Amino acid sequence: MKSLRLGVWLSKPFVFFTLLMVIKIYLARIVVFDSASAWLQIATGIPSVWVLFCLIEWLAPRKKLGVYLAVNLLITTIYFAVIMYYKYFGVIVTYHALQQVGQVTEVKGSVFSLLHPYFLFIYTDIVAVLLLFFNRRFRKWGKTLSVREPGILISAIFVISLGVSVMSVWTHRDSINELKQAENMGILNYQAYAVIASATAEIEDPSNVTPEAIAKLKGIQLGQDPEASNYWGKLKGRNVIVLQLEATQNFLLNHTIDGEEITPVLNQLSKKHFYFPHFYQQVGQGNTSDAEFVVNTSFYIPPYGAAAQDYGHLALPSMPKVLKEQGYQTATFHTNNVQFWNRKELYKAIGFDEYYDAKFFGNDDMVFFGPSDEVLYDKTADELLKMSQSGKPFYSQVISMSSHHPFNIPERKIRFKLPERFDGTLVGDYIQAQNYTDYAIGQFIEKLKENGLWEKSVLIIYGDHLGLPIYSLTEHEKNLMKEIYGRSYQFSEMLNIPLMIVAPGATEPKVFPQTGGQVDIMPTLANLLGVSLQDHIHFGQDIINVTDNLLPQRYYLPSGSFVNDKGIFVPGLKYDDGLTYPFDGVEPSKNDSTEDEFSRALELLRLSDSYVSNLPKHD
Repeated sequence: MKSLRLGVWLSKPFVFFTLLMVIKIYLARIVVFDSASAWLQIATGIPSVWVLFCLIEWLAPRKKLGVYLAVNLLITTIYFAVIMYYKYFGVIVTYHALQQVGQVTEVKGSVFSLLHPYFLFIYTDIVAVLLLFFNRRFRKWGKTLSVREPGILISAIFVISLGVSVMSVWTHRDSINELKQAENMGILNYQAYAVIASATAEIEDPSNVTPEAIAKLKGIQLGQDPEASNYWGKLKGRNVIVLQLEATQNFLLNHTIDGEEITPVLNQLSKKHFYFPHFYQQVGQGNTSDAEFVVNTSFYIPPYGAAAQDYGHLALPSMPKVLKEQGYQTATFHTNNVQFWNRKELYKAIGFDEYYDAKFFGNDDMVFFGPSDEVLYDKTADELLKMSQSGKPFYSQVISMSSHHPFNIPERKIRFKLPERFDGTLVGDYIQAQNYTDYAIGQFIEKLKENGLWEKSVLIIYGDHLGLPIYSLTEHEKNLMKEIYGRSYQFSEMLNIPLMIVAPGATEPKVFPQTGGQVDIMPTLANLLGVSLQDHIHFGQDIINVTDNLLPQRYYLPSGSFVNDKGIFVPGLKYDDGLTYPFDGVEPSKNDSTEDEFSRALELLRLSDSYVSNLPKHD
């Protein structure tokens, strides 16, 4: 009798699909919130599911099985996306990622490399139900479900579940850390909260965004005559080549594996010219295109989504526009299609005169979704020579791509023989891809010398974003990183990218120990070229002349994170339970960052958001 009663209850879609959701919530908890209470995840996750199930019982009683299956598929896909996204980026994906659905086919290799077979377990029930649809008894059972459950019971469940969901969101709305918000609100509740938070974000009056306000928040002094700065105008009139390296991290430089240098070309450049070893990425959901945005505008990335998609329609103040006023011609080079990441609009917004994309570079020597870096540099060098023959200096940005995730470059491109312990690892593939990147840079330099551009140009060389997220490394891979770097791989290594300023005959061997970020490239270059930015709103600083820095972080770290001169601060629920990860690799502590820095970092982001979002649209 008891088993019969249990069978009756389990045959009810509300109960049956609730049990399925419990399993899926638990699976997501294992991957994303491994240290969180399983009961907390279920207690916050199930009420939001029940709200939807109650609506089904009210609105679709006659077709409830089909609607339950559709809602199950939708929720399952949300959980699957959260798991996949977290495994690489370490963030909770929200509806903003829907903007990027069109990019998936371009980066399918990266997507498939992140797909662990056990992630697909979350879809097992859906596959089973689809197969059961061919069974007559199952279809007959589905027809018997077209009855309304007791209205009082469903109403009570709805009210209680909605109340619990609202309380889960309300009590954790002030938490800064998005991961902690999702953990304590529940994933579905957090998705709803993200929609509301995006629509109700506070915007500062853009007239309050002034150089003085920015300098005060950054803790730096204004008022110095820019012409009194060190290296002011040292490179005046030179051609500028801004070389953005795909997924290149700083730990690669000046390190060896079994005595062999990983990046011999970059090593030599770092020893003979200006080198900034404490330099950090500031990108978000747009990754490479975000780096292009930050470097060319000295603004921070938007709070949600990619800069190219959120800001691509705006008339952005930028380095190309500033230099065009100084008589420069401007161009950008990238072997992918210009439509990828809405770059066509971004390049209009930034003000490049010309762009060169897949149409220009052709289909020779393909690596991933574009021609190899060797093709990129060879054709770019020839085009730069043509530009120089006009008699006007040029500002060019060159975007490398061959070392793109998942880093498994073609066998013909592998030049670095790794020991067996690196076989089949993401770290091993990454090192071989970056070694090829380094080789191609050497070929580019030789071509610039042949064309007579080497001595007349300055190269700004930097990484666009991290390549090896902590979240996606196995224990073996973490041990390999420790072997290479000499200490545990932490946030301070993960976000650290190289910056070199290479101007033959002008930049002597010099290591700058100060902290910097991608937002600082524009003002630093402006100083070297002798161009004043005093009348331009920008959030970076000249890191040759200003030693103290505060770099707000977003996306790859929770909101409220920042880089200061001691390390990287990451908040917990708020500032009080946050930790600073020191640059020297010792254990994280609570003593190297202040609440004042935390507040100022958040305010800097808010000012940038307010200023940029109020800019006029471009033509």
